[in-house]
Amino acid sequence: MPLMKKEDFAKGDENSNFCLYCVHEDGSVKSCTEIFEGGVQYFMSQIGDDRILAEKITRKNMSKLPHWQGKDCPILQGEMATDEEFAETMKKLG
Repeated sequence: MPLMKKEDFAKGDENSNFCLYCVHEDGSVKSCTEIFEGGVQYFMSQIGDDRILAEKITRKNMSKLPHWQGKDCPILQGEMATDEEFAETMKKLG
Protein backbone atom coordinates (compact mmCIF):
# COMPACT_ATOMS: atom_id res chain seq x y z
CA MET A 1 0.00 0.00 0.00
CA PRO A 2 1.35 3.43 -0.83
CA LEU A 3 2.14 5.38 2.33
CA MET A 4 0.87 8.80 1.32
CA LYS A 5 -0.66 10.23 4.50
CA LYS A 6 -0.25 9.74 8.23
CA GLU A 7 -3.35 7.55 8.46
CA ASP A 8 -1.78 5.03 6.02
CA PHE A 9 1.07 4.18 8.40
CA ALA A 10 0.86 1.51 11.09
CA LYS A 11 -0.52 3.08 14.25
CA GLY A 12 -0.33 6.50 12.51
CA ASP A 13 3.46 6.52 12.98
CA GLU A 14 5.04 8.11 9.91
CA ASN A 15 8.39 6.55 10.88
CA SER A 16 6.94 3.04 10.55
CA ASN A 17 7.99 0.84 7.64
CA PHE A 18 4.52 -0.72 7.59
CA CYS A 19 1.04 0.31 6.56
CA LEU A 20 -1.92 0.03 8.88
CA TYR A 21 -2.94 -3.27 7.26
CA CYS A 22 0.42 -5.00 7.87
CA VAL A 23 0.35 -4.98 11.66
CA HIS A 24 -1.84 -6.43 14.38
CA GLU A 25 -3.58 -4.18 16.89
CA ASP A 26 -0.64 -4.60 19.28
CA GLY A 27 1.75 -3.30 16.59
CA SER A 28 3.37 -6.65 15.80
CA VAL A 29 3.95 -7.40 12.12
CA LYS A 30 1.59 -9.88 10.48
CA SER A 31 2.96 -13.03 8.86
CA CYS A 32 4.33 -12.99 5.35
CA THR A 33 1.32 -14.99 4.14
CA GLU A 34 -1.17 -12.62 5.79
CA ILE A 35 0.51 -9.57 4.28
CA PHE A 36 0.85 -11.23 0.87
CA GLU A 37 -2.86 -12.08 0.76
CA GLY A 38 -3.77 -8.57 1.89
CA GLY A 39 -1.58 -7.15 -0.87
CA VAL A 40 -3.18 -9.39 -3.47
CA GLN A 41 -6.65 -8.31 -2.36
CA TYR A 42 -5.61 -4.64 -2.40
CA PHE A 43 -4.15 -4.79 -5.89
CA MET A 44 -7.16 -6.72 -7.19
CA SER A 45 -9.41 -3.99 -5.81
CA GLN A 46 -7.39 -1.46 -7.80
CA ILE A 47 -6.66 -3.29 -11.07
CA GLY A 48 -9.52 -5.78 -11.39
CA ASP A 49 -9.94 -9.49 -10.82
CA ASP A 50 -6.63 -10.64 -12.33
CA ARG A 51 -5.32 -12.59 -9.32
CA ILE A 52 -2.22 -13.84 -11.15
CA LEU A 53 -1.13 -10.28 -11.95
CA ALA A 54 -2.03 -9.12 -8.42
CA GLU A 55 0.17 -11.89 -6.97
CA LYS A 56 3.08 -10.95 -9.25
CA ILE A 57 2.75 -7.28 -8.30
CA THR A 58 2.51 -8.12 -4.60
CA ARG A 59 5.67 -10.24 -4.79
CA LYS A 60 7.52 -7.44 -6.58
CA ASN A 61 6.29 -4.89 -4.05
CA MET A 62 7.15 -6.99 -0.99
CA SER A 63 10.57 -7.89 -2.40
CA LYS A 64 11.42 -4.16 -2.43
CA LEU A 65 10.61 -3.73 1.26
CA PRO A 66 13.58 -4.04 3.62
CA HIS A 67 11.63 -6.15 6.11
CA TRP A 68 11.20 -9.02 3.63
CA GLN A 69 14.66 -9.01 2.09
CA GLY A 70 16.60 -12.10 3.07
CA LYS A 71 13.63 -13.70 4.85
CA ASP A 72 12.57 -17.24 4.03
CA CYS A 73 9.01 -16.73 2.86
CA PRO A 74 8.07 -19.38 0.26
CA ILE A 75 5.07 -17.44 -1.03
CA LEU A 76 7.44 -14.72 -2.26
CA GLN A 77 9.44 -17.19 -4.38
CA GLY A 78 6.95 -17.22 -7.29
CA GLU A 79 6.88 -15.16 -10.46
CA MET A 80 7.16 -11.39 -10.06
CA ALA A 81 5.75 -8.59 -12.15
CA THR A 82 8.06 -7.08 -14.71
CA ASP A 83 9.32 -3.57 -14.07
CA GLU A 84 6.88 -2.37 -16.74
CA GLU A 85 3.87 -4.15 -15.17
CA PHE A 86 4.80 -2.81 -11.75
CA ALA A 87 5.28 0.76 -13.01
CA GLU A 88 1.99 0.68 -14.90
CA THR A 89 0.14 -0.53 -11.82
CA MET A 90 1.72 2.09 -9.59
CA LYS A 91 0.76 4.76 -12.11
CA LYS A 92 -2.89 3.62 -11.86
CA LEU A 93 -2.74 4.00 -8.10
CA GLY A 94 -1.45 7.57 -8.31
